Amino acid sequence: MSSEAQGTSVAIQGVAGAFSHEAAEKLFGTGFELVPTRTFDELMEAVSTGRADRGIVPVENTLAGFVQGNLDRILQNSLRVVAETRVRIRLCFLAPPGRRMEEIRTAASHPVALQQCVGFFRKHAEIEPKAVYDTAGSVKDLMGGEVSYDAAIGSALAAVRYGAETLFSGIEDDHRNHTRFFAVAKESEGSVQASKTSLAFVVAHEPGSLHRALGVFAEKGVDLTKLESRPILGRPWEYRFYADVRGDPEGGVGESLEELRAIAAELQVLGSYPEWKEEK
Repeated sequence: MSSEAQGTSVAIQGVAGAFSHEAAEKLFGTGFELVPTRTFDELMEAVSTGRADRGIVPVENTLAGFVQGNLDRILQNSLRVVAETRVRIRLCFLAPPGRRMEEIRTAASHPVALQQCVGFFRKHAEIEPKAVYDTAGSVKDLMGGEVSYDAAIGSALAAVRYGAETLFSGIEDDHRNHTRFFAVAKESEGSVQASKTSLAFVVAHEPGSLHRALGVFAEKGVDLTKLESRPILGRPWEYRFYADVRGDPEGGVGESLEELRAIAAELQVLGSYPEWKEEK
C-alpha cells in the first residue's frame, strides 16, 4: 500500500510521533500528509468530510484490551476498513533534559498507555499518573513548558522529535505489547488480496440466536478470529457484536455472510482487507 501513498492525507488521533503515526508509516511509508486530530470523533469527521483520505484507528491492545468505542465510531460514520497493521508498543518514561527522578511527582500520557504501565506506577508510588489526550501530545506539551505535570510517557520517536530525555524505556507491563490499527476510508478499495473481513451484527433476544449466528462460520470452515460485544446506544440491554473472520470474501466468508444475513436482526460489513503479516 505504501507505493500508492504519495499525496495521500492520513488522519491520526494525536500529533506527530504518536504510535498512530508509526502505524501510518507502516502502511503508507513516509510520503503521506499527516493530519493530526485531537479526538477520535474529530478523526472520523476528517475522513467522512474528505479532509483526510484515510484515518488510522487503534482498535485493540494486547494488554489493555479493546479501545472502547472506536468500532462504534467506524460504523456510525459509515467508514470502511481498508487495511490493518500492528505496532509493537514500547513505552518510555520521558522528562526535560536535566530533570532528576526525585523531582518528578506527576507523569502524563493517554489513558490506554497508562493502563499498560500499572507495574511501573506501583514501583514508583510517589508518581501520580495523569491522563491526557495523546502519548506524543503529552511529550510535546511537556517540552513546551506550559503543563502541570513533570514527566510524560510516550514513544522513542516522540522523545527524539520533541527533545525529551529518556529516563526509562520499556516500562510497559509486558513486552509482548502490541496495538492493532485499522486504516479507514469513505469507500472500500475492493482489494483482490483481501483475506480478512470485519463485520457488525445484532441477533434476536431468543435462546440459541448467537449460537446459530456463529454456527454459519463453523459450517463453512471459516476462522472466527475475534468477537466483541458492545451496548447499542439508545437501546438498553441490547448489544451489537463485532467480529473478524479470516478467509476469502468471495468464497466461504461470503457464503457465511449470506447465511448470517438471513438470520441476524442486523448485519453490516465494515470491510474486507489483506491480513497484516510482519515481514521476516
